[in-house]
Amino acid sequence: MEAKGQPTAGPHFVGKKDELIEAKRSFRTFEGRDILIICHQGVFYAMDSYCYHAGGMLQNGDIEEFDGKLCIICPNHKYKISLVKGEGLYKGVDPGHEKPIPRWYSKGVKQRIHTVTETNGDVYVKLSADCGWIDSDYYQGEKGKVERAKAKEAEKKKS
Repeated sequence: MEAKGQPTAGPHFVGKKDELIEAKRSFRTFEGRDILIICHQGVFYAMDSYCYHAGGMLQNGDIEEFDGKLCIICPNHKYKISLVKGEGLYKGVDPGHEKPIPRWYSKGVKQRIHTVTETNGDVYVKLSADCGWIDSDYYQGEKGKVERAKAKEAEKKKS
């Protein structure tokens, strides 16, 4: 696995608040890391732009609420990722219960989340300072770029 070091600088200027609100989703690269900035219901979020599961582009994912958590849904495989913490969510049942009832569970943090701030109408992103490995890190490295390219080529052949 490839590990990324801590960010070297930041916060990074993303754009003007009004323009980002209108755009709703923006893609930026800071310090070699591809970031998706989302404005949903007037709140800004930032996360690695490729889904932790298989590197799908999250930019076109729907945003829905699951178990009280606002999530982006990967358009490729429908994985649900919380916008606030980067948790992977799934619905399952506990077979140990007499009457198994489906409920939402967390897989833990899977997607790297970055901090968004706004000052005088300017929006900035500060990259996560967490040095620990998070699954979405894979698709930011060289091996992940190769995997994304292979997947893209396979999709072209299907079309």
